[in-house]
Amino acid sequence: MKRNSFFLGKVVWVTGASSGIGEALVYKFAELGARLIISSNDITGLERVREACGDNSGNVSCAAFDLSETSDIEALVEQQVRREGRIDYLLNLGGISQRARIEETPIWLDRKIFEINYFGTIALIKAVLPHMIRRKSGHILATSSITGRFGFPLRSAYSASKQAIHGFIETLYLENKRNNIRASVIIPGRVRTQISFHALDKEGREHGKMDDGQANGLLPEQAADIIIKGITKDKREILVGKGELFLLYIRRICPWLFFRIADKIKST
Repeated sequence: MKRNSFFLGKVVWVTGASSGIGEALVYKFAELGARLIISSNDITGLERVREACGDNSGNVSCAAFDLSETSDIEALVEQQVRREGRIDYLLNLGGISQRARIEETPIWLDRKIFEINYFGTIALIKAVLPHMIRRKSGHILATSSITGRFGFPLRSAYSASKQAIHGFIETLYLENKRNNIRASVIIPGRVRTQISFHALDKEGREHGKMDDGQANGLLPEQAADIIIKGITKDKREILVGKGELFLLYIRRICPWLFFRIADKIKST
């Protein structure tokens, strides 16, 4: 990827940065000359990613935290702003998926998934937002899913948490357009990451295998290229995937057909 002036010297914070799409984005932004803050709950993984940036590793700093425990998030944000001076882009890629039927899922597990996917994400956004408002500049992105636009078997809490992200980010955009702050939702379909492997089953344990659809999805590097292109074009919704994205249009235009198709799709 050729370096251009769009991200050169910009401060980009990426969560979920120790694997998958988040990791791929770190490498792309580093190549484009950005100054990076990278986060996840895996400090060893973050250090590995930073070192893998090679000559650009000096522009990458690690800020590990757990999305399920954000009581110290404001202090962490203040620390990063003092170090970098500002946050230009905040990309929320961290999250967790699910593989369990509704009647088998205990309420504590629904709450855990929401705590990570929704409350953890908006806690970081709420801590960063005042700094962007003061500067009258910034772009906040949060990752949803195509199942953030419709329900899907074995993903009740995951789908619901991602649908909540849409409502939050759209409101964020409407409230802060006058502050010159942009807000976008990233909507991945099937991407070849470990998200299905780490998805939680009915007992809160890892699913432990990659779904067939995931295995045949886009490479994380391809997903990262699409996301970066979407940012440069200031898209409010960035669709990432292959043919499965067509379900979004079917759901909107012809709901009855969507339910017929979704009922036949292998959901694991």
